[in-house]
Amino acid sequence: MSLLIRGGHQVVSPTGLTARRGEALGHPYVAYDAVIRCEGELIAFIGDSEDHDLLFPPAEQILDVDGSCIVPGFVDPHTHPVFAGSREDEFNRRLRGSSYMDIAAEGGGINSTVRATRAATFDELLSGTLTRLDTFLRHGTTTIEAKSGYGLDLETEIRMLEVIREANLAHPVDLVPTCLAAHEVPPEHRDDPEVFVRRLIEEIHPEIARRGLAQAVDVFCEKGVFNIEQTRAILADAASFDWRIHLHADELTPLGGAELAVELDALSADHLVHVSGDGIRALAGSPTVAVLLPGTSFFLRSAFAPAREMVAAGCAIAVATDCNPGSSPTESMPTILALACLMMGLTVEEALTAATLNAAAAVGRASEIGSIEVGKRADLTILNGPTHHHLVYNFGVNPVRHVVKNGHVVIRDGQVVG
Repeated sequence: MSLLIRGGHQVVSPTGLTARRGEALGHPYVAYDAVIRCEGELIAFIGDSEDHDLLFPPAEQILDVDGSCIVPGFVDPHTHPVFAGSREDEFNRRLRGSSYMDIAAEGGGINSTVRATRAATFDELLSGTLTRLDTFLRHGTTTIEAKSGYGLDLETEIRMLEVIREANLAHPVDLVPTCLAAHEVPPEHRDDPEVFVRRLIEEIHPEIARRGLAQAVDVFCEKGVFNIEQTRAILADAASFDWRIHLHADELTPLGGAELAVELDALSADHLVHVSGDGIRALAGSPTVAVLLPGTSFFLRSAFAPAREMVAAGCAIAVATDCNPGSSPTESMPTILALACLMMGLTVEEALTAATLNAAAAVGRASEIGSIEVGKRADLTILNGPTHHHLVYNFGVNPVRHVVKNGHVVIRDGQVVG
């Protein structure tokens, strides 16, 4: 099918096949009054309508966006979309003074969601995931990295990853599956975490790899979870499984997770609230993308990652929702862009690049998605406002009017199509 998108005031997009850094992060391409032609799943033309009409026959479908701004479909490079239960009680406890670590030590936190997720059926988990994907899509997100990690045992981790596979087939949003069985030490191994480390290495990871359920692996490298040596051991077989690496790094303490991510040639190091100067320099000199999660800092009322320092050093930064039931229960990338600007000091242009092309690089797909360029996938988000600044200026509401995924209109006037 061919689709012509016309009537836009602006087309705003970073360009290229790799993550942008430094000055380039804040200088996307801007075109005025341009049309976009989609052929099948790909972008075939961007430019003047008269030039389009000379080159192409009439399109089978036309989407008139009536003076709106068109940006790439958002790529969310860090999400936990498969889970059961809710943790609003913990949220209220934090408001009354309890810390995240206090709650976790009492059996709450990740292990609270583990108990609920282990008890949930496949259909229950799939239903909840598809509902969340609808919300992602309505807020302009067309691709997410989707982690397991609320099973912490072989049976439930497989069930979660099978839910991710089924959701990927059933929903317009693309899911990039990551095995995060090393999300926490489960209660049954709390007294001897080395036993769980061995289970991850000898049983859980090999079986998930044998079933082909993941494209990447992640570890929560943090004090009280998995230390540097344990993390390195858990990830030693990633290459033999043909898994790319992500790392929860330096979220709560400056443990050296960023440096380890660079050492292991990870696709991304995520969180980085307490990244050290050495960690920033290591990231700046590597292809590893620094994925920042301002929604988590906001929701936990904690410090924010040093985004401006990282940009100045030359790091490739991306932003993500960290959608999860405990520390960032949101599917809204526009909210994350607002927080990245208002709380971490990014410009709107920097935040947009961080949520599109750089986020695509963080999941290994920058050659396919993340920018509006001929030959890339036709994943587009059309805003209610005439310029990209409305992403942040008109904060607290959903600024997305239409969404195009793989050349098909999947959100029209805020509603899921079909």
